[in-house]
Amino acid sequence: MIAVPPGRVTLSDRRTRRSWQVEVAPCLLGAFPVTQELYGAVTGEWPGATPGDRLPVEGVSWWDAVRFCNALSLRDGHTPAYRLGPDETVEWDSTADGYRLPTEAEWEHACRAGTTGPHYAPLDEIAWYRGNSGERLHEVGGKRPNAWGLYDMLGNVWDWCWDVYDAEVYGSYRVLRGGGWFDEHWSCRSSARRRSHPTYRVDDVGFRVARSAAR
Repeated sequence: MIAVPPGRVTLSDRRTRRSWQVEVAPCLLGAFPVTQELYGAVTGEWPGATPGDRLPVEGVSWWDAVRFCNALSLRDGHTPAYRLGPDETVEWDSTADGYRLPTEAEWEHACRAGTTGPHYAPLDEIAWYRGNSGERLHEVGGKRPNAWGLYDMLGNVWDWCWDVYDAEVYGSYRVLRGGGWFDEHWSCRSSARRRSHPTYRVDDVGFRVARSAAR
């Protein structure tokens, strides 16, 4: 886990041409996307189309990611961050010290690591995307990290975030960030947003875990 300092980030949405600022509290964020090895060790399940311990887990839904966070919290002796209710309801206990998904503001703030451009470094040096991936998944940590020590923030697999994308238009659809191995360069930007249903599973979507900083 990497300590992410507090800050302020401006989020933007190209569809609505809207932008908004968010204050981000300090947090901890996984240096890598969750790997198949870790996911399998915690859940006993090995989803996805391409096996490999150091490959990022993929073929996981938002709900799979939430349940994994709670299971990992219990394994490591932390209080689970999510209360799962009937009819696919979930509440985030912001006082809990357990693992959780990052908010999209936390994600973009951490991805940028103080930079302001579309990428935190030249894209070929930091990301697996359609231009250099050979149209396949790659092991985590194979490209340069950003200035705060976070790997694969862009490319390889999209990261599920906690946030609902736009409840009035898309209902329960959740935010995805970062771009994946099959995406063109314009989707692998620090500001790029994508959305999908929380039950959606595909071979270029994974996640990384966060924790709230100790108070």
